[in-house]
Amino acid sequence: MKKDIETKIAVFPMPVLMIAAYDEAGTVNVMNAAWGMICAEDKIALFIDEDHKTTKNIRAVKAFTVSLADQKTMAEADFFGIATGNKMADKFARTGFHAEKSAHVNAPVIAEFPVVMECELAEIVETENLHAVVGKIVNAQAEESVLDAKGKVDPAKINALIFDQFQSGYYAVGEKVGKAWNAGAKFMKAKK
Repeated sequence: MKKDIETKIAVFPMPVLMIAAYDEAGTVNVMNAAWGMICAEDKIALFIDEDHKTTKNIRAVKAFTVSLADQKTMAEADFFGIATGNKMADKFARTGFHAEKSAHVNAPVIAEFPVVMECELAEIVETENLHAVVGKIVNAQAEESVLDAKGKVDPAKINALIFDQFQSGYYAVGEKVGKAWNAGAKFMKAKK
């Protein structure tokens, strides 16, 4: 039996996405965002508001990267969510992480994160109920250590972080428990 609980953001899991952008002077800023997802074959939507330093930077330079945080980078990823670039100019530098300019967009690629999508700003959607930064993914990169024999990203090798809004926790993704577009195939057959 279900029990009524406190109204809470009740989506689990949520990704731990690292959004990085340069400001107009070329300074790197990174933020931790759990409210984002793929919204088309080559698009990603980030539900981040206008007040974020990163949002301001994206508006200015028209590009950003989205990386997946992993268990090894949890402390830095959490810090990128705690600190604001609006008040802490050396936010990125404090972590000791390294950034290289993307060869595809005017945005930083953070070396320590294992998977990155390089994006051009497609649009910013602003309505009464929504503020979304939409990016066109123009390139993706992954560390060889997280690739399988066919060159595809192996989620079990990433140890990607997921966020739990219920109890403010981070969890690492690992075990594969089924195959998509296959686990439910048995229901496609008509019952006799």
